[in-house]
Amino acid sequence: MTPAVGKKATGLIAATFTPLTPEGEINLAEIGPYVDYLLEQQGVKSIFVNGTTGEGMSLTVEERKMLAAEWCSKAKNKLENVIVHVGCMSLKDSQELAQHAGEIGADGIAVISPSFFKPATVGALKMFLQEVAAVVPAVPFYYYHIPAMTGVHLRSRDVLEGIDAEIPSFRGLKFSGSDLMDFGQCVSYSPSHWSLLYGMDEQLLGALAMGANGAVGSTYNYLGSSVNRLISAFNKGDLTMARTLQFQVQDILCYAMDCGFDLAVNKQLMSEVSGLVLGPPRLPLLPCPQSKAVSIARKLKQVLGVQ
Repeated sequence: MTPAVGKKATGLIAATFTPLTPEGEINLAEIGPYVDYLLEQQGVKSIFVNGTTGEGMSLTVEERKMLAAEWCSKAKNKLENVIVHVGCMSLKDSQELAQHAGEIGADGIAVISPSFFKPATVGALKMFLQEVAAVVPAVPFYYYHIPAMTGVHLRSRDVLEGIDAEIPSFRGLKFSGSDLMDFGQCVSYSPSHWSLLYGMDEQLLGALAMGANGAVGSTYNYLGSSVNRLISAFNKGDLTMARTLQFQVQDILCYAMDCGFDLAVNKQLMSEVSGLVLGPPRLPLLPCPQSKAVSIARKLKQVLGVQ
């Protein structure tokens, strides 16, 4: 089967939170309103689901299928790209999720490195990625690099070397690391039809200068409007405005980090800002006290000058 080129992923891509009930079960009812919020309130037209922000590694295979299907269904004819993360510790589980993503019409799949038994070499990692991609050769494939979570510090540039021959459906990289030299080398190596997506929200401007095509991040769920302005300013050559907007994001995140910013806090903050009911995180993450999220939301509004 000839791999589909697909729609090139560019611009902002929200790494979505997974809505849960107070009892910790999947809450599909919030996904439709969530899609509308991203589009109408934040101007975000693409999503990355079941990733780190979505607590994908804390969900069962069946739960991840349910979520992916609902995101694809509710995003149809509304959003430009739905990229489904299908990485697991088990190759077979990753293949099962990849095949399902293809069946439900996902615009792309992404795979994180296994992190319990870690690949010791670039070759071992690429073999794992190749085995997942092979079950859905018509679906655009992305490698998801996030060394802080996986403990796999293999250079992405080395992973990309010759990967299009091994994975013809390969279409890009989600680079969630702070090594801008490695990221820049990936941009320098990549053909024009690949998407180089940066995943560290607090230093997006540096990645744009390196040639990032877009960005995937959790804060774009509620800061998308501001960061869209940042990208627009950069594209127009207005670096003063782009820096101002990046510094605002940093001010908000510095305050949040002083409050103990983690995924649980981030999820509660999204609920606070958006009005969506996203519920608690799943154990071992602990729920965030609402007062903490309210405090960060207040700071966010103060920095951005919104009511």
